[in-house]
Amino acid sequence: MAEISQADEIPPNMTLYINNLNEKIKIDQLKKSLHAVFSQFGKILDVLAFKTLKHKGQAWVIFEDVSSATNALRRMQGFPFYDKEMRIQYAKTKSDIIAKADGTFVPREKRKKHEEKGGKKRKEQLDPNQASAGLNPAYAGAYGATPPLSQLPYLGARPIVPEAPAPPNNILFVQNLPHDATTMMLQMLFNQYPGLKDVRTVETKPGIAFVEYENEMQSTVAMQALQGFKIQQNQMLITYAKK
Repeated sequence: MAEISQADEIPPNMTLYINNLNEKIKIDQLKKSLHAVFSQFGKILDVLAFKTLKHKGQAWVIFEDVSSATNALRRMQGFPFYDKEMRIQYAKTKSDIIAKADGTFVPREKRKKHEEKGGKKRKEQLDPNQASAGLNPAYAGAYGATPPLSQLPYLGARPIVPEAPAPPNNILFVQNLPHDATTMMLQMLFNQYPGLKDVRTVETKPGIAFVEYENEMQSTVAMQALQGFKIQQNQMLITYAKK
């Protein structure tokens, strides 16, 4: 009981501490997967994980604001991530523990001063493409809205513009993914929505994937929620797959 009450006393802040992570996953893959899953809740400043034995199975996700971190904590608590349920809480020491681990983390007090002096420049460096995207990029293009033509992915010199949309069905066609997006990363992203059956990437055509649900209603819910969702700097374009 003492541990629970002590954890409850941690004040809400923009850094989440996550443990019970699968220790067999490589650090780079772990960080990319955490970023992909958590970025639906708001802009992420950094994801930190370390190879040292002391910090195995742990990570820190640093959001730009407290409200995004709070929403992520509530929604992702116990989320199955690489076959293990994540345990999430606000970071007890928002900077010291990380600074000691890698020697590069900037304490929050210094970061505030830096933001006051050059906040605008910092925002441009972090994510220039999301400067006007609002709090949650997952809502951009919600309800199946098609992004503007300028945002559609290109294949050679020709933009991929669907001539006639496929009728609603249980399989989604996902375009404009980063070339290093993995099947596991996409499974964790789409598995937030009930009924996921399969995720298939195409080795010969990086940047696209097929996501299959049990029925049309479930695929529609996932498409509406994740339409326009950004993985790294790529904004996903989701349509129904042609059969």
